[in-house]
Amino acid sequence: MNELIPLEGPITMTRKGIGFFVRGDGQEDLLIPAEATLHALHGDVVRVVPTGLYRDPSGRMPPREAGKVVEVVSRARETFVGTLVEEDGLFFLQADYKKMHVPVVILPEGESDSPFSKAGLTHLLGDKVLVRLVSWEAGKEYPLGAIEEVIGKAGEHETEMRALALGQGFSPTFPPGVEAEAKRLEAEGRGMIATEIAARAGTEGPRRDFRSAPTCTIDPKDAKDFDDALSIRKNQDGTFEVGVHIADVSFFVKPGSALDREAVERATSVYLVDRTIPMLPHILSTDLCSLNPNEDRLAVSAVFTLDAEANVINRWFGETVIHSDRRYTYEDAQATLDQGAGDLHEELAALHALSLKIRARRQAKGAVEFDTPEVKVELDASGRPIAIHLKERRATNLMIEDFMLLANENVAEYLAQLTKNGGQHFRSLYRVHDEPDADRIENLAHLLRVMGHHLKISGDGKVSGTELNRLLEAVKGTPEEYLVKTATLRSMAKAVYTTKNIGHFGLAFDFYTHFTSPIRRYPDLIVHRLIKSHSGGEPVTEAEMADFDRLAVHASEREVAAASAERDSVKMKQVEFLAPRIGEEFDAVISGVTERGLYVEEQTTHADGMINVRDLADDYFEYDEKHYRLVGRRTHQAYRLGDPIKVKLAAARIPERELDFVPA
Repeated sequence: MNELIPLEGPITMTRKGIGFFVRGDGQEDLLIPAEATLHALHGDVVRVVPTGLYRDPSGRMPPREAGKVVEVVSRARETFVGTLVEEDGLFFLQADYKKMHVPVVILPEGESDSPFSKAGLTHLLGDKVLVRLVSWEAGKEYPLGAIEEVIGKAGEHETEMRALALGQGFSPTFPPGVEAEAKRLEAEGRGMIATEIAARAGTEGPRRDFRSAPTCTIDPKDAKDFDDALSIRKNQDGTFEVGVHIADVSFFVKPGSALDREAVERATSVYLVDRTIPMLPHILSTDLCSLNPNEDRLAVSAVFTLDAEANVINRWFGETVIHSDRRYTYEDAQATLDQGAGDLHEELAALHALSLKIRARRQAKGAVEFDTPEVKVELDASGRPIAIHLKERRATNLMIEDFMLLANENVAEYLAQLTKNGGQHFRSLYRVHDEPDADRIENLAHLLRVMGHHLKISGDGKVSGTELNRLLEAVKGTPEEYLVKTATLRSMAKAVYTTKNIGHFGLAFDFYTHFTSPIRRYPDLIVHRLIKSHSGGEPVTEAEMADFDRLAVHASEREVAAASAERDSVKMKQVEFLAPRIGEEFDAVISGVTERGLYVEEQTTHADGMINVRDLADDYFEYDEKHYRLVGRRTHQAYRLGDPIKVKLAAARIPERELDFVPA
């Protein structure tokens, strides 16, 4: 390959402004010196040409292959959230995004198009603001930005939560065009539902009528939108008809509408510790589309005939109308199962029995059962954290998961069969999970050996789901359980959306898609439109299908951004919860080891923090990379990955979401 032909892809930037570019094919990443980055920022898509060997003037780094950026193709981010500060008479945005390696200059009115005078900017010092990049001219040390929104005083709960969402590109408000369409649906939506049921619903009509089937939703206690419901009826021959009914969002959200364009842009809802930033306006997400109890609702359903062993005898996909008899929380449904009495008890018991068989079959195929609990933060009325614990996973949680997976798998297989001979303009959308990278699995196996566990892998670095399950079962109840699960999860490939099916390693499925949550995920909405199209409804056009690849990449990226905002909101509240307890001792486990020190995880709140190597015992500690440990040169005391450790909280920095510990 001619090395002068530019390579295109994302660039990774360090805090010192040095870039790295992944070439792939086992080649070493290109180092991009700060002066050769062409003002690229972390994650930007750039074109790079190799420039030969780079020798670090300071001599700290060995010579390595280098390159230079010849074009910034597209910015990963156009907006940044941060705190407005002043230095030497200039106003800067100090970005919250840790990978933003330079501050952004904010010019006052008169020197730019800014609506803020110098006095106005001075008044905003210490406030969180949303800034859009305006330019970064060649030869200039810093980029210029313009304030788009003043969020509020840094450190306040409302400000920080809004900042987390806006920093990842999620706005809590909708554009005027979307609000106008939502207002129209608020006025007309119920009439639209009634008209649709009267015109098209029937036992064997184009929209099948399931209102007489015993039906319920089962969701978390604090859920506001219910996008899935289950129904079950026992047939005379002993088989069961099980309906997985999903909110028919596509009935209201039409391609090309303002609602649709905004849903595409958002691609997902975001769940922070204290709020939901929905993909769709509330009139849809919590009312017209939500499968609320005791109301007729439109759905798109996957209906299965299952035998007593939960084998699929028959399946049907299409438009339905349903009527939920009961809104259950996971706790309520579990109590009904445990007590053997209550509303829909027989139906819940039958669903639970079938779900156990569905799960057993999935596990036998090698589906990896991570079952990693989530951290739940409880807040008071002012947003202060008052308790942190792990969410409990009940049998009813798993039951719902089993039927959602059954529907997603079968819908994916159904659409794959319909589209396999249609060429590039007749396609579907899949949720895929590649086999884990061999190098990552080798590293995981080595880490586990250091911790006293064995992971059986093949000569080419492959591992089976069955072997991973054996490992996860072996660490249950041990101090390192959470750590091993986390390390194993990190060694897995990321699940993404794509039009090219390669199966789902983690679930041991040959076909998988997302069908069950169209209120909060845009790919599910696409899948609903495809199901309708194939059953004689409004066709999905070639132009729409041609856009599936771009939509898949965008939805995958937005999913990562939403997860980052959600994770940061939990981290912030963990730090805030522990901040008043500086000086107290805690039980922790060593979750990471570097030459800089130890990363630890506090065992009650699962908050992460760091012990600086300088704060370890009176000794010089050397980093033993091979064994994931720090070892004292004089005392030979060792701190190993996975070891329990007693720590004392030394500092809590809420804005940075960081904790410092010292050994107790």
